[in-house]
Amino acid sequence: MQTLLIKNATVYADGHAMNRWVLCEDGRITAVGRDEPDEPADATVIDADDMALLPGFVDIHVHGGNGVDAMDATPEATASMAAYFARHGVTSFLTTTWTDAGAQITAALENAVECVGPYDNGATLRGVHLEGPYLNPKRSGAQNSTYVRRADRAEATRWLDMGVIRVLSLAPEYEENHWLIHECVERGIRVSAAHTDASYEEIVQAVSMGLTNLTHTFNAMTGLHHRRPGVAGAAMSVRLLVCELIADNIHVHPAVMRLLWNAKNYQNVALITDSIRAGGMPDGDYPVDERTLYVRNGVAQLEDGTLAGSTLTMDAALRNFMAATGSDLDLVYEASSTTPAEAAGLSDVTGSIAPEKDADMVLLDADLNVKMTIAQGRIVYEA
Repeated sequence: MQTLLIKNATVYADGHAMNRWVLCEDGRITAVGRDEPDEPADATVIDADDMALLPGFVDIHVHGGNGVDAMDATPEATASMAAYFARHGVTSFLTTTWTDAGAQITAALENAVECVGPYDNGATLRGVHLEGPYLNPKRSGAQNSTYVRRADRAEATRWLDMGVIRVLSLAPEYEENHWLIHECVERGIRVSAAHTDASYEEIVQAVSMGLTNLTHTFNAMTGLHHRRPGVAGAAMSVRLLVCELIADNIHVHPAVMRLLWNAKNYQNVALITDSIRAGGMPDGDYPVDERTLYVRNGVAQLEDGTLAGSTLTMDAALRNFMAATGSDLDLVYEASSTTPAEAAGLSDVTGSIAPEKDADMVLLDADLNVKMTIAQGRIVYEA
């Protein structure tokens, strides 16, 4: 049994920051304490030197990075992504698909089935976020409108039966997609509204069916008008909706991040990266299906200027979100871990520092730079 003891850490747990130690055995947290710990003889001991120990970041919406993408559908690409994400504090992620032809999406899902689980030098792949293809072409954004369609029962059921999808994003305004919302709820899969032209009332109706999340809030959805609240209005007024947020200061203005955070009463905001294969790579031109993404100054766009994912990392997202909201770390850290874990149905195993949870943690210095990433009790990255 592998034993890991982290001591002299400022541990963020239960919404508080305290000087504590954390004991991990065989990949799980077994104890958290405040007094001087007993050091097991066989333990690897890490002296945190009062640095912040947070639950590992959980990225539930990420297409790629390090030059590779989920749609590459290869074990090598998945392993490369897992290693890159770990360097930025991610301990769990959902590889996220693009809208594409059925064969390409099937290949990505089949690859995920084979690749789910931990990596010796990377984050743990927990499953798939199926983004599309059942979207609204009016709000397709960078999703390829050529392949946007309504939910086909045979196709979607075949994908659900693979057992790897944890979050499914769709446009809920179409009656043809309603059966899929109900089917996902029956299977314990979280449903998210995405690339949608829905009205406020249609979102409320979808919530009554079991929809729980909003995909990259404020992007590719109806905005807020004082007589037509739209999806944005639902984001801020329907308390139970979990709102994904790309906190790169490009997709959403910092003032609007703060507005959302205040409206949600400091909860139910899940930071995501929506990173594409250009994450961690130099500016340049990158392929996506038969199109090209143009990355300049770290901003990814299609030829017509449409934003196309990001090059954001989760540690940068947390720093940006803190700055935008003016909130302290003990108030916002759950947005990078606990809330996204809950939004993907993973909170029973990860997203918080507590006994019986997976030993998924990230050690940050005073400037919130990642110094160490621990996934399932293994040190998978050390600065």
